[in-house]
Amino acid sequence: MSSHEIIQVVEPSDPQDSNRDVSLWHNPLLYLYSSSKERTLYIIKNVSLSEISGSLGDLGTLLPILVSLAITGQISLTSSFIFGGLWNIISGFMFRIPMCVQPMKAIAAVALSAHLTKGEVLSAGIGVGAMIFALGITRTIRLVGNWTPISIIRGIQLGAGITLIIKAAALVNQRSKWGGSSWEWSDNYEWALVSFIFVFIFYSSRRIPTALILFLLGLIIALIKVINKKTLPSVSFNYPEVVVPTSDEFKTGFLSASLGQLPLTALNSVIALASLAEDLFPKWSRIVTVEKISISIGLMNLIGCFFGSIPYCHGSGGLAGQYRFGARTEVSILFLGLFKLLVGILFGGTLTSLLNYFPLSILGVMLFVSGLELAVAARNYSNTDNYDDETKKKNSNTDNDNNNDEITKKNDNDKKNSNADNDNNNNYGTIKKNSNIYNGVEEIKRRDFTLMVITAGLLVGFSNDGIGYVGGMIASLLFFIYNFFNRKFYQSSTIV
Repeated sequence: MSSHEIIQVVEPSDPQDSNRDVSLWHNPLLYLYSSSKERTLYIIKNVSLSEISGSLGDLGTLLPILVSLAITGQISLTSSFIFGGLWNIISGFMFRIPMCVQPMKAIAAVALSAHLTKGEVLSAGIGVGAMIFALGITRTIRLVGNWTPISIIRGIQLGAGITLIIKAAALVNQRSKWGGSSWEWSDNYEWALVSFIFVFIFYSSRRIPTALILFLLGLIIALIKVINKKTLPSVSFNYPEVVVPTSDEFKTGFLSASLGQLPLTALNSVIALASLAEDLFPKWSRIVTVEKISISIGLMNLIGCFFGSIPYCHGSGGLAGQYRFGARTEVSILFLGLFKLLVGILFGGTLTSLLNYFPLSILGVMLFVSGLELAVAARNYSNTDNYDDETKKKNSNTDNDNNNDEITKKNDNDKKNSNADNDNNNNYGTIKKNSNIYNGVEEIKRRDFTLMVITAGLLVGFSNDGIGYVGGMIASLLFFIYNFFNRKFYQSSTIV
């Protein structure tokens, strides 16, 4: 082998292919040694405006929740930015995809409505983190994924997407006005309409960083507002401080918010996310597994919440939003993580006033696109490739029996044309068999579509992923019972 050939083996042109079978999970030392140079070159190669734009695709979910809890003193904005940045960077290196890091929405909703203390909010995150970590480390979460039909997973994605769209509309309506004395130049329906048109004109283009442009526009508006109010953020060195919840705070936080967040995290942030990641990034499906996602979420909260950080998780909606706005590699969230880290260290809590003036009309449009992308992912709601072989065999055997009976009758009536009749009957049998298989596939599609709509409808109607999941599973079980007894009855009547 020549030296030139050796160089090609050691340093391939595609850095991803050089370490296809080596990951941080399986062999950390070999991974770090063999991939450091290739990963650096790969990251530099993929730095682009589309990746930077994609990194901002989840801001519609992040900023409103972060600002709302920071203003009320229920979380530390400094810790939330610093640990959010760390989790972004670590997730990018571990999963090799633009894995989003977003707040736990159910906990945030309960915290704001029930006026939970900081310790109670953090306790809720610690409780969910511990339970999800246990499900991942024991691989129990895979049992939930394996026993959940794909149509129900798609129903969770569809329901979560519709929920985000509804929240986006509520976000736009919160401050926006059409003219009048209460009209605000900085946050109105006009900005929402312009943002909406701008996003969908370039919806299919990766060359135009729509999220980046919208973010910069909103940031300029917010800066103008804070300059007028003379509440500019100040630069200083900020760092997280340890916060240890009391036993009473842990009890209240766990019972009030953890139990409601658990099904949302397990289903949307783990199972649905793994399914979406496999659809969008099949190359890395061996790394982005439900166990590793669960462990990642667990560690984020078991560590960060003890420093006052908002409870974080991954999420299918965030990944869909970042993908839609241009993120295709881990470069996008490495950039976002570094940006969060620097902002948290340099500005910390003084950013609250600036973020509070960020136009909700623009954030709402960004959140709308994230919800739309997640809902569209539910279009592949049925897996007819695994069409019941026994049903095929049953249809085939039944058709063959019918064909044999018809052939016998025709042979008795006209033996001279037996060969022609056999050919005709065989053709008829083939057409009938194909028709039965087609009808069986269509029946499966109708059933799966029904299950998806049931799951999504219950999720949206009750604003609870757990209710949607349980309702979909019950409907799936009832369909199975009906089909089982219907098949038994059909077989018995055929024999008679």
